[in-house]
Amino acid sequence: MSKKGKIFVWTLFDFANTSFSIIVVTFLYAVYFKKTVASGEAIGDLYWSFATSIAMVVTAVISPILGAIADYSAGKKRFLLFFTALCITATASLYFVEEGTIFWGIFLFVIANIGFEAGLVFYDAFLPEITEPKNYGRVSGYGFAMGYLGSLATLALVYPFISSSQIRETFVVSAIFFMIFSIPLFLFLKDNRKDIKRDESYFKIGVGRVLNTVKHLKYYKNLATFLLAFFFYIEGVNTVIYFSGNYASTTLGFTDTELLIFFITVQTTAIIGSVIFGIIADSIGQKRTIIITLLLWILTIILAIVIRDKTGFYVVGLLAGSAMGSSQSTSRSLMSKLTPPDKKTEFFGFYSFFGKSSAVLGPLVFGFVSYMSDSQRIAIFTIAFFFLIGLFILTKVKEPEPEKIIQPSE
Repeated sequence: MSKKGKIFVWTLFDFANTSFSIIVVTFLYAVYFKKTVASGEAIGDLYWSFATSIAMVVTAVISPILGAIADYSAGKKRFLLFFTALCITATASLYFVEEGTIFWGIFLFVIANIGFEAGLVFYDAFLPEITEPKNYGRVSGYGFAMGYLGSLATLALVYPFISSSQIRETFVVSAIFFMIFSIPLFLFLKDNRKDIKRDESYFKIGVGRVLNTVKHLKYYKNLATFLLAFFFYIEGVNTVIYFSGNYASTTLGFTDTELLIFFITVQTTAIIGSVIFGIIADSIGQKRTIIITLLLWILTIILAIVIRDKTGFYVVGLLAGSAMGSSQSTSRSLMSKLTPPDKKTEFFGFYSFFGKSSAVLGPLVFGFVSYMSDSQRIAIFTIAFFFLIGLFILTKVKEPEPEKIIQPSE
């Protein structure tokens, strides 16, 4: 297969797996869990925050071990197949979750989310095998764009089910979509790396990698500062992803069809925002661009608190979409600039660890405040708090000049 063919097959997996993230994590199941499974009670937000946090804690803990497997083994595709099948099976099983079955609603979601997130470790590990280092950013961006297109395609497919109030059926559609479009990767991509001889278990190697990264990180204070900033502001992004559907449904009374239109708006502006801010980042630098996106996020949160009508909330969706993809993709670009060339794999593993572990605190705080105050409007203030902390810390980061060699701090 040609290089372009391999890249297309690889990005097609991103096209496939976003059916899970948009239908289950962000939109329909998130709303279904609160309105139906938890009977619309305020404690439903707390249960949902527990579910998301448990899944991300487990994934954050096992990620270093999975990363070691990805680096030291030629069996990436087998492990990716296992976690993909786990996610697809659990997602399809959500069809059987009904009102009052809170335990199973949480359990199946946690299993599906672990399968989704853990699979990404092996999916990402294919990138160096399908293109050259000079094209990593571009090819990674192709995958990002394909993901948003996958979200739009999935939303179009489930529209008839939403119109006829067949919400549980959309979980099965999501699982089938994921399965069909992930098949080409397993058929046409091969593991290029051979097994590396090792004297230790993958667990010891994984733990050793984390300890080694922590040891080296203290010598790169600027990079450590960025990772701390990233930890906080990506908390805000993750919380928006997990609770935006619930907020629009519970607080503003969006119907399922109105939510569908809302998320189509968000996904569309996310594609546009990623392109525009990518151009801006090339002109003024990644750090300044991230600062702009964080200010945009803070404005979005303020408007979400103030606006009380559905029409106005579509404006919030436009802003959130444009800030979402750009803040994530530009963060990855800045990370590339701050990371020493000979330690990219090591530090990007830690970057991934920070990203996953950061999806724990924000949702928990939002869910707890929402439950205690019985008001999602009050809870949404907590998201602005994370963006502000991240923004403040980011101002301390020094963006290196192009081609400048990164040296450890004194």
